Amino acid sequence: MTAEAPRKILITSALPYANGPIHLGHMVEYIQTDIWARFQRQRGHDATWVWASDAHGTPIMLRAEKEGTTPQALIDAYYAAHKADFTDFRLSFDNFHTTHSDENKQCAEGVYLKLKDAGHIAVRTIKQLYDPEKEMFLSDRYVKGTCPNCGTEDQYGDNCESCAATYDATELKNPVSQVSGATPVVRDSDQHFFQLGNFTEMLQEWTTSGKLQPEISNKLNEWFDSGLQDWDISRNAPYWGFEIPGSPGKYFYVWLDAPIGYMASHLNYCNRTGADFDSVWAVGSDTEMYHFIGKDIAYFHTLFWPATLHGAGYRKPTGVFCHGFLTVDGAKMSKSRGTSFEARTYLDHLDPEYLRYYFAAKLSTGVDDIDLNLEDFTARCNSDLVGKLVNIASRCASFITKRFDGQLADALPDQALFDTLAAEGEAIAADYENRNFASAMRRIMALADQANGYIADAEPWVLIKDESKLTEVQAVCTQGLNLFRQLVTYIKPVTPDIAAKAEAFLNIEPLAWEDAATPLLSHGINKFKPMLTRVEPATIEKMREAAAPPPEAPVLTGPLADDPIKDTIDYAAFDAVDLRVALITEAKAVEGADKLVQLTLDLGGQTRNVFAGIKSAYTPEDLQGKLTVMVANLAPRKMRFGISEGMVLAAGPGGSDLYILEPNSGATPGMRVK
Repeated sequence: MTAEAPRKILITSALPYANGPIHLGHMVEYIQTDIWARFQRQRGHDATWVWASDAHGTPIMLRAEKEGTTPQALIDAYYAAHKADFTDFRLSFDNFHTTHSDENKQCAEGVYLKLKDAGHIAVRTIKQLYDPEKEMFLSDRYVKGTCPNCGTEDQYGDNCESCAATYDATELKNPVSQVSGATPVVRDSDQHFFQLGNFTEMLQEWTTSGKLQPEISNKLNEWFDSGLQDWDISRNAPYWGFEIPGSPGKYFYVWLDAPIGYMASHLNYCNRTGADFDSVWAVGSDTEMYHFIGKDIAYFHTLFWPATLHGAGYRKPTGVFCHGFLTVDGAKMSKSRGTSFEARTYLDHLDPEYLRYYFAAKLSTGVDDIDLNLEDFTARCNSDLVGKLVNIASRCASFITKRFDGQLADALPDQALFDTLAAEGEAIAADYENRNFASAMRRIMALADQANGYIADAEPWVLIKDESKLTEVQAVCTQGLNLFRQLVTYIKPVTPDIAAKAEAFLNIEPLAWEDAATPLLSHGINKFKPMLTRVEPATIEKMREAAAPPPEAPVLTGPLADDPIKDTIDYAAFDAVDLRVALITEAKAVEGADKLVQLTLDLGGQTRNVFAGIKSAYTPEDLQGKLTVMVANLAPRKMRFGISEGMVLAAGPGGSDLYILEPNSGATPGMRVK
């Protein structure tokens, strides 16, 4: 086993978006990254893994609005939840930051200004969708419609989730504003563009130089064949992100500052640890830099990102590694089938070591999708991890601790077998290096079969019955535990918990890769404790049940079908609403509003101004002198026409059939309604 010269490596993963929970599809990439990072460290290399929460963009604004919270509160909550999931899945990242940070603002502005100074930014007027009701330009994610490429409905304004086509929002068919539901109109808008075509020659050379997987490199030819187009990197206010320096009301598109988040997280790490930031990102750096991403965002990382770095005077990635998607039981993850598993749902039921191993056994160098077949998952984890790996230690440990005071023998009875496992170390290491984890797992389990075969043939449980064979028992079990130690060394990047338990059991320091070449002899071990239990089918079923959506609400009929009753509130919430009778002393039409009437209300000593949407049922003249019920303690609301200081109540199906109180009802202004 030959030693490598130490390498300096910076590793990143795609940034999880901070508007929803982590699911097992995300974990394919993060487990893949973690295995590779752990392997590099185990080989003695200086490998640093940095990444961040992707915390900008329109979807976060929409989610925050839907949940009645702020974008900041939303991203903070998901940042904490994501980090907890990653920690519990034993991910060994060195820094997990956020793109909504001072470091990312600094890096994004710095990159932009360098691109601008170098002549790679253009500002020009384009056609953009505009919401006439909300009086605002619509970002890509604020509009949905039919994909102009494949005809799939309900697609966002930047790309199609069905066919992966990218397009301008103005190309959508039947567009609908996600803010108001209105049909957008096209208006002129000034936007900032990164001139990607300036880097065509550089990108063609870079993408064919072995930095990418062949499938990705070949796919990029389509972009070059059609010509690289300028990339719109700005969005109009309102937008959750960083404002572009010198351009009030214009914000960096999330896909500009998200990859820069790699730099920002590394800068945060350097500020925290004293590591050197500039030497890593400088042109000609001797630090290798690798990005792990999904194939769906390949073009951002293999065209826009290297061009952005190059144009701003920074180094480009050493390599970009893409993976495929995850299916469950042969199909796309589905909530209705109980197969859309969130990371936390899995963690609530199963040990993370199982999934780490199963994904490793499926991942190769390509970008093919992988399938989580839960029946195969159960069988393989039980057979390989429990039945083959842990079983070796379980079969040998008790003989050593009970009969030989925990002491291993001073020699191996089968040095050739030990050397066979040691010789496989470099082939397994090459598989890890090339991210062919599936091949590495096959090699490791083939060696485990040899180890178990040796123990089965030696039969220490039979030998122990003969007092004259005790020395042989000690030797056989010492051999078995050394084979176990070699296997744990090789699988440690995948199953760090099993490795830690094995190290404690064997009473040794953390295993380095080269330890597999030297046997552990004349050494005291500790009492064996179970390292992993079998996966039970009943547990899988419980996880399925937890992932399944709640039963659908009964189908509504009659008036409730179009206007269902809202969620229940408790009595305290209801009692907080202060309903009062008010006299309408003045009513007038609101210019520019089809539904509103401006009312002056007398509460019996206090006057309120309220805009009410009851013009379809009453003329202003009809309303003066009538009584109404109003929510008197509703916070004032600023409207386009003025301040509304409450809300009046009317009953009826709508349109012209809306009813308020008549003066002869017996109510008086200011009277509380209960």
